[in-house]
Amino acid sequence: MSALERAANEVAAHRSILVALSHFVHANPELGYEEFKSSAAVATCLEEAGFTVERGIADLETAFRATVGTGSFHVVFCCEFDALPDVGHACGHNIIAAASVGAGIGLVPLVDELDLTVTVLGTPSEEGGGGKIDLINAGYFDGVHAALMVHPWPGDGPNGVFSDRDRGMCLAVDQFDVTFAGKEAHASAAPWEGVNALDALTISQVAIGLLRQQLPPGDQVHLIVTDGGTAANIIPHHIVARVMVRSVTVDRLQVLRERVNHCFEAGALATGATMNMDLIGHTFSHMETDNDLARLYRTAAEGLGRGFSLDDEGAPLPTFSTDMANVSLVVPAIHPLLGLPTHGAVNHQPEFTAACVTAEADQAMIEGATALAQTVVLAAQDPALVARLKARA
Repeated sequence: MSALERAANEVAAHRSILVALSHFVHANPELGYEEFKSSAAVATCLEEAGFTVERGIADLETAFRATVGTGSFHVVFCCEFDALPDVGHACGHNIIAAASVGAGIGLVPLVDELDLTVTVLGTPSEEGGGGKIDLINAGYFDGVHAALMVHPWPGDGPNGVFSDRDRGMCLAVDQFDVTFAGKEAHASAAPWEGVNALDALTISQVAIGLLRQQLPPGDQVHLIVTDGGTAANIIPHHIVARVMVRSVTVDRLQVLRERVNHCFEAGALATGATMNMDLIGHTFSHMETDNDLARLYRTAAEGLGRGFSLDDEGAPLPTFSTDMANVSLVVPAIHPLLGLPTHGAVNHQPEFTAACVTAEADQAMIEGATALAQTVVLAAQDPALVARLKARA
């Protein structure tokens, strides 16, 4: 029996455990850096599969490192398990966690034969904070030769293997809060005594709307109001907006940030309000996919019946952001998209949440785990590729 078949069989043998893990994480949605139940469940599953588990790494309660094998070729599978506010696991992080666990388990019988060290990292707070960046900074990707994960997405493709087109897909992003401070006043009796902080935000949003006309493709600005005042007859004195700014590279992101910052400064200047900006978490970078690993993933996934036709058709790229992109700048990495039948729903919708615990989602998770494990098998069997990957560490 080939190593590819043995990896697939090992994942299949743990199917019920992996499905149960996916469903448990889905049923217990927890926000970033607070994934206590989910992190514990994932770490325990790995411990029971023979991994040595270190919990609470990098001073993060919900981060962990699980390792098996002592080989010279060191690969990491990244687990995400944080949920979104209100809509829960509408980005399928329950599937990500179970697929990465399954991929690691699939390689357990092969670590000596393939000269592997296999690590599964629990990486908190992908939805904004950036736990992978915390782990990069703490040295947990040092000496790693490849980092892999899959991410659920609508339909059967595109699956994220875009070769040289990746830089247009995974965008660099900053997330920050903008606070305007004004002065309360009676909105009818003496509005001239107030400084309207909400007007400052309104002017800023108009400026951003006009700015969008001149933004190059790939530059994006999103905004919600998290504190919009207390009563209609009180001049709003304290307004908070949460903002996301994205671009195709980190360098272009900084240029866009300066232009967007000027829009908020204009609102403050026009109204007399004061303005403050607070960065949330880390800056997420653009992604630089390792094309050799991506091709091996495609080979493995196609062997399981998964489709990549839209990749070949040059379809418009979906855009999103992830802290896995920061990993890709320090370690050869892939982040392929794993197609689910969502019946028209897209990520971050409640309908997508529901689609992540169907029988079809369970099967996709098993196939994603198998394809990840087989990607490592194929890589380990290619001495030239292993040498190149090791040379970057």
